[in-house]
Amino acid sequence: MNKKIIFSSIALSSILITALFHRQALGLNIVIFELLFLLYLVFDKQIKFNSKNILIYGFVLMTSSVFTIITHSVFSYIMHFLALIVFIGILIYPEAKSLISSIGLSISAIIDSQTKFISELSSKDIKGKKIGNYLWRSRIFVIPLFIIFLFIVIYRNSNPIFDELLINISTFISEKFNLIFKDFDFLIIVTLLIALIISNFIFLRNSKSNIITIDANSTNKLIRIRSKIKRIIKPNALKNEYKSGVFLFIILNFILLILSVIEIKWVWFNFEWEGQYLKDFVHQGTYLLILSIIISLGLVLYYFRGNINFYKKNSLLKYLSYIWLFQNAILIISVAIRNYWYIYYFSLAYKRIGVFIFLLLAIYGLYSVFNKVRNKKSNFYLLKTNALVLFMVLTLSSFVNWDSIIADYNFKNSDRAFLHLDYLSTLSDKTLTTLDKDLSELVEINKVQKEKFMFDVDYMSPVEYNELIDKRKILFIQEWEAKSIFSWNLPEYRTYKALKYSSVNP
Repeated sequence: MNKKIIFSSIALSSILITALFHRQALGLNIVIFELLFLLYLVFDKQIKFNSKNILIYGFVLMTSSVFTIITHSVFSYIMHFLALIVFIGILIYPEAKSLISSIGLSISAIIDSQTKFISELSSKDIKGKKIGNYLWRSRIFVIPLFIIFLFIVIYRNSNPIFDELLINISTFISEKFNLIFKDFDFLIIVTLLIALIISNFIFLRNSKSNIITIDANSTNKLIRIRSKIKRIIKPNALKNEYKSGVFLFIILNFILLILSVIEIKWVWFNFEWEGQYLKDFVHQGTYLLILSIIISLGLVLYYFRGNINFYKKNSLLKYLSYIWLFQNAILIISVAIRNYWYIYYFSLAYKRIGVFIFLLLAIYGLYSVFNKVRNKKSNFYLLKTNALVLFMVLTLSSFVNWDSIIADYNFKNSDRAFLHLDYLSTLSDKTLTTLDKDLSELVEINKVQKEKFMFDVDYMSPVEYNELIDKRKILFIQEWEAKSIFSWNLPEYRTYKALKYSSVNP
């Protein structure tokens, strides 16, 4: 594609993005733009239908795009934009072995494309002279302008009359400026600039050869590196490291066994709640156990980082590391049970759901390290597989309407679990139909709560909660009716319909 067509495409794309997103909430506009983007890629033959990576991540991109209007959450938008970054990286280098390489290529392309656009724009001619020449010549005014500004500041601070004169002049100019541009929307300039950056990224992306080279030369299998240096005395470094590893893992396994027995007895089977806060029970224990798991993985990776993998008598160290990883899996189950009890008595929240997602990823992390040790895999294998699983788990998690699940679960279990009205009142607008409760129902719930949870903290009262939700309902209906079709999304549309119907038929 020649430069003229590329610049025309950038201009059209920037105008389209501005039209779709200027003063609009994210919604249907994302799906429209990305569908047009994919059609352009097909038309321009940039999508290779024989490339498995392009087809898979193109499908992930469109699926996550559709789910942004189905779930309409910050999480879904973040994961979708990450899917877009991955997809662009795959377009740059379809043979990429790792998502990390694709993300690296995409991020570097974001920066390089802007530099390339400025460079190409500077080379354009205006009346026979390049734009770059005009910009370069304008530098002669930079230093004089800075000096003028410096002296104005000095004179203003030294003479109050001069200062007052400048204030009057600036006020006059400001009033005239506001009068002339009172109907001009300056935000459209910001939107257009962001649209230009995105369009440059799409049409001027290029590859970073060093990232591609690193990815192409990476392998899943460990390669034994033999030392060619002749020594008079045969070194025992490998044997000594093996012995230190055996000693360390024997002691650590024994200590962890004691901790695991305590956790199983205390947390798994004999936990009793006595009306206290469980924040410390979960948070302190969870953070320390997570830190322990990370250090544990680091220890295994350290000892099996090189030639000890090929040491013929390393069986004992391997089995000790397997036991160590298994015991860490027991710790993960213990954290999950702690989190379960927290949810059972104190309801659902984002972080409590996030803990379960993290633990799922941690289980896979332990498995991948086990597989590395057992089958002599490389660190590249660990990065590649864990990055892929992390991306897929988080992407699938973003397809879930967590706000609605939290609101629905917490109210349904208010007879046994703490109902935090302050927290529920901050959930997104799409949950308003669930959050909207009659004052009489809230009062009855509050009676049960006070009998079960006698905390010395003033939480939001049923009356305050009811008034706040009523205000949010009115504001939401007004904001939804002011939106255009480009900001449409399914959960808020359903909420609007339900609230509108209930206000017509109380």
